Amino acid sequence: MGAFLSDSYLGRYLTCVTFQIVHIFGLMALSISTYLFMLKPHDCGKIGQLCEPHRPIEVAIFYISIYLIALGNGAPEPALATFGADQFDEEDPEEKKCKTSFYSYFYVALNIGCLFGETVLVYIESLGHWVVAFWTCTASGIAAFVLFLSGSFRYRHFKATGNPISRFSQVIVASMRKTNYDLPSDGEGLYETSGREGDQMNGTRRIPHSNGLKFLDRAAYITQQDDITRMSSEGRTPNPWYLCPVTQVEEVKCVLRILPIWLCTIFSSVVFIQMLSLFVEQGAAMNRRVSKNFHIPPASMTAFDIVSTTLFIVLYDKLIVPLYIKITKREPKPPSELQRIGIGLAIAVLALVIAGFVERLRLKHASSTEETSSLSIFWQTPQYVLVGVSEAFVYIAKMEFFTSQTPDGLKSLGMALSMFSSAIGSYVASMILTVVMKITTRKGEPGWVPPNLNDGYLDRFFFLSAGLTALNLAFYVVCAKRYKFISLGKREEGIN
Repeated sequence: MGAFLSDSYLGRYLTCVTFQIVHIFGLMALSISTYLFMLKPHDCGKIGQLCEPHRPIEVAIFYISIYLIALGNGAPEPALATFGADQFDEEDPEEKKCKTSFYSYFYVALNIGCLFGETVLVYIESLGHWVVAFWTCTASGIAAFVLFLSGSFRYRHFKATGNPISRFSQVIVASMRKTNYDLPSDGEGLYETSGREGDQMNGTRRIPHSNGLKFLDRAAYITQQDDITRMSSEGRTPNPWYLCPVTQVEEVKCVLRILPIWLCTIFSSVVFIQMLSLFVEQGAAMNRRVSKNFHIPPASMTAFDIVSTTLFIVLYDKLIVPLYIKITKREPKPPSELQRIGIGLAIAVLALVIAGFVERLRLKHASSTEETSSLSIFWQTPQYVLVGVSEAFVYIAKMEFFTSQTPDGLKSLGMALSMFSSAIGSYVASMILTVVMKITTRKGEPGWVPPNLNDGYLDRFFFLSAGLTALNLAFYVVCAKRYKFISLGKREEGIN
């Protein structure tokens, strides 16, 4: 929703400001309600007397605050990332390089925030200080908002380009109206705006005609009924439901071309979801003792993922690439976004295979009388580290690819596609697990992933996931090789 409003009406800056205010109001409502009545209902603490249930208005305030937080946090995220990238000019070689680094450090910042939330805040909440934790989040949200506003007079702004749904619909309708016309093979006779017409007023760059998806070109084909000369002399533009400019047609083509790549990236998110669920379950069934009085929480092992992702991103340009140049005596050719996604998927397959072998080793050290194994939980470290490196390759490359391969007026929607694939990955992971358990629990069997992992075959599930990810990688390679990159003209106006 935030991406749609950003590209269509509000613009990226105003979208970020609006929803950050919503986020802060949600955090404040949650903090105040928790302090006043959520933790301790009325008449609690009296011996021999049950606590009264929360009043409907109190429950309503709690849920409203939760929904405000979800809306304020999720809606502006695509616009925020795209707005940050807008501050770098793609047509300047130095700024283009900085733009690539921005996506990396933007993801590092997200990971550092997650690390703080999963360690410091979780520890505060485990001590029972929920109000302190919530007010810490509120203070952080306010500080981030003030910091964002502090640069308002220096930001580079792009104008919203209008409703993309209507623009897409116009291309489809206009092309269907001309199904009986034969198009010239050389692409001549297609309509494009000139001078300061149309898209140039919004600062969007023109997209030259491409040969793929030719059935859409009919939307830009000039027929005898389209009296362009007379309309131009009268200062009018054609009805877009009958005739669309080439750039508008190419916008639709761009979105259709990236959909196969987007579908392939959904499965990469399945691996990361398994890390947050099945890896944690596996760790809970292992020896978690660190010292005599301390047992590491299995969910805390995700810190290895966050740290490995952050270190790899930071050290890639500062240490890995210089070391490569020193050893090989030549400048490496950096992999493209599509190549980096493929590398990340391959590493994800390796992580799942290692997780399967670790599970087999865990079962060998399992006791028949206990649900846990004597194998140390730190045997999970390699799979967490590999998932972190895979994440560094895939997630950043996804952000770069989907924003660079979408038209100027749809950059936020491109970023939203990148993030949306992660959300859908959660449902796909749940669906796969449900289907596997449905099949493997027939005839009274405990299934591959039962409550007691010692009775199941979690290793087989990891190997199955690795196989499915490998198949997805093969399909992705085919799609990536067939993909045609977008070509954009020079930007003229629309930047403030």
